[in-house]
Amino acid sequence: MNSVTRFIKHHQRVRHAVYQTEASIIRSMQRSALLLLSLVAAHVVAMVSLEGLDWWSALWLTMTTVSTVGYGDLSAATPAGQLATILLMFMGGISLMTLLISDYVDFRMARNERIRTGFWDWNMADHILIINSPRHNRDAYFERLISQIRESGDEYRETPIMLLNEEFGEGLPESLRRLGVVHCTGSASRTDDLQRAGVDRARHIIVLSRDEYSADSDSYSFDICYRLFERHLGPKVIAECVDDDNRPRLRNMHVKSILRPIRSYPEMLVRAMVAPGVELIIEDMFTHANDHAVRYPIWLEGERWADVVNAIVQKNLGTPLAYVSKDGKVFTHPDGDDRVHAQSLIVLVHTERTPTIRDIQRAVEVHFNIRLADFNH
Repeated sequence: MNSVTRFIKHHQRVRHAVYQTEASIIRSMQRSALLLLSLVAAHVVAMVSLEGLDWWSALWLTMTTVSTVGYGDLSAATPAGQLATILLMFMGGISLMTLLISDYVDFRMARNERIRTGFWDWNMADHILIINSPRHNRDAYFERLISQIRESGDEYRETPIMLLNEEFGEGLPESLRRLGVVHCTGSASRTDDLQRAGVDRARHIIVLSRDEYSADSDSYSFDICYRLFERHLGPKVIAECVDDDNRPRLRNMHVKSILRPIRSYPEMLVRAMVAPGVELIIEDMFTHANDHAVRYPIWLEGERWADVVNAIVQKNLGTPLAYVSKDGKVFTHPDGDDRVHAQSLIVLVHTERTPTIRDIQRAVEVHFNIRLADFNH
């Protein structure tokens, strides 16, 4: 019955160990270790003085006793030596050894629990810090975003990535852990949580909108960006902004890149990290705000791609991005010397002055007629 009671109490203690601080567990281990060493030293002295053993033999006997190995090659023979062993080792040393092992198990459990729940101080540096979490489908979104970061080049294949939010209190899903992600449970509006996330040592800082459909989330993003601005971290920040009218406020805090939250295409955030500026072109294509791609029917019979591009660019009509071949295949970014046999062109044009089909066709016709006339002369 007593053994069962001790077993229950021990497991209650272990169960509550995860709520202890690591410092308190380490202090307990240090106290136990110091007391155990004192008992070991006292027993060694007792064996030398009471049993007449040399120092090495006395230490060997003490260690085999306290570890409960008991090889039997040495033992206390005198009543005084046996009493010292009973008092110092059996009643004190072995109990302390068990307690020390228990404290170590508690420490490991507390550490693993803090890692799982996001309260471990990773002391991370040169990492990518992603602040906030999407309101909808966060697991799938993070998996896509981080997968694309990993695939964007060797530079980011092994880069540490940390999430700072309050959404993963029960631990990250396995799909994210496999991608080498860790998390810090907390809020970027608290200084202590920012420091625990190593914000000052981060390579890139991404501030996500908590709700991609609500402009109210910009207020929270603004608060975070202002805190980062106070730390002179604006040039590292890529921030999402729902309402375009709020963009100037973020620019005033030297935020490197400001994007609309387009959850279906996290590649924009990745491009903002690896090739700053490219994300603005992609955003325009998504939003139809400044530029967009248009398909124009135009028949080409082996003209050089460089000449086709030159014909349209010189007339300030747009920039050809690709062509559609006679059998319907799309060829993007062909080489300048490629001979193009096409039925259509895909051209990046300005939204406010989108050219007509006839504008594009006439620009190509005029250009090649001039070239032909020059060639004949």
